[in-house]
Amino acid sequence: MATHESTTPVAGPIDPDQALWPRAAKPWQRFGELISMLVDSVVALVSSIARGRFHWWDCLGQARFLVSVSLLPTVLIAIPFGLVLVLEVGGLTAQVGAESLVGGVISTATVREAAPIISGIVLAGAGGSAICADLGSRSTRSEIAALRVMAVDPVERLVAPRVLAAMIVGVLLNGIVSFVGILAGYLTHVFVLHGSAGGFLNSFSAFAQSADLLESCLKAAVFGLVAAVVASFQGLTCESGPAGVGNAVNRSVVVTGVALFVLNLVITQIFLVTVSPVLL
Repeated sequence: MATHESTTPVAGPIDPDQALWPRAAKPWQRFGELISMLVDSVVALVSSIARGRFHWWDCLGQARFLVSVSLLPTVLIAIPFGLVLVLEVGGLTAQVGAESLVGGVISTATVREAAPIISGIVLAGAGGSAICADLGSRSTRSEIAALRVMAVDPVERLVAPRVLAAMIVGVLLNGIVSFVGILAGYLTHVFVLHGSAGGFLNSFSAFAQSADLLESCLKAAVFGLVAAVVASFQGLTCESGPAGVGNAVNRSVVVTGVALFVLNLVITQIFLVTVSPVLL
């Protein structure tokens, strides 16, 4: 009887470099996809508004929802932050005899740094997680695939309205945090530390400048954009099932938090270089 030799190739040893390369390249691939969605979202937002195809009612509904879930936590965080900041700065300035500078320090720290960061973090944690869960559930139910079959761009239809809503709400929350934080600092300085109300206000008016408000609003808008894009990206690319959606929500909050602090450092450095400080 004739014998036939097996033609099945024998698997050789796996190269460790080939096994580790896909794992090392995957985070960079995801980062590239995230940047691509960021660019696509901005382009889709501008083009849809220019062509009159933007879904304004969806944007207003998303903005209303983001305000409803973010306003109260933002205010509750801004009040103790203003209190602690005044207590720390007031105690330090009292030791060096510069109590009159408390208002300027509080206004600069609150408007430039605290307000946009608090707004962005709360918006990412409360609103971004909801956006990610919504789009993730749509993706697991194949609604996103159905939109693509009908030649509807999910980025233009779903992501762009959420991006604009997050940017608008981020700027509004930033103004609320600035007002509440400075008011809490003023009341603490006057009634707790028994400082001069006139000195606080004079220092505030002497150090505050329009560039501070511009920097704060720009940061808030950028943070809202990043929070919405990251949440949308994680929701649209999540794995199937409830576990996949939950993991996507966790990744969305963590990635957004890290990105906000990095962007805050970059934008602050740019403004410190380009905007001249106030000279008394």
